[in-house]
Amino acid sequence: MAKKKNEFWEWTKALLIAVILAAVIRYFLFAPIVVDGLSMMPTLKNQDRMIVNKLSYKIGEPHRFDIIVFHAPEHKDYIKRVIGLPGDRIEYKNDTLYVNGKAYKEPYLDEYKKQVEDGPLTDSFTLEETPVGQITVPKGELFVMGDNRRFSKDSRHIGSVPMSKVIGKTSIVYWPLNDAHIVSVK
Repeated sequence: MAKKKNEFWEWTKALLIAVILAAVIRYFLFAPIVVDGLSMMPTLKNQDRMIVNKLSYKIGEPHRFDIIVFHAPEHKDYIKRVIGLPGDRIEYKNDTLYVNGKAYKEPYLDEYKKQVEDGPLTDSFTLEETPVGQITVPKGELFVMGDNRRFSKDSRHIGSVPMSKVIGKTSIVYWPLNDAHIVSVK
């Protein structure tokens, strides 16, 4: 009888440790997220399942073109691409991104640009013409955009994203299994 009690207690301890470890990993390190909508097409598809690395910006700085997850004003989590870092001057002109006056290629948009026949994929704008309303991206904030530029609610509509609202960086699609891959940042 004592042996059965001891075995039960060992299994209970193992199960409790596993549950606590899983909770710590999910809350502090990595979390699953489901892509909801078409704003990141063609890079990400609706209902793709991804892993968010919550440590990514706790130990390092964001980089231009990272794909991040953040708490949006509508009490939803959004997945978007970092276009502007703090202090950057952002402008789109003739479907080309300019950061601090320098043109940047966005190869992840090439597929969509080929499909568009009725104007540019990304309409021209300056940072001052967005809700950011400033010449540069504010300190401690990011300017983000979805890859599906015509159908993305992003910094052009909601303003810049405070770093305090960023959950983490994401680049691993794990579901559907036949489409599992690491997303190219550039």
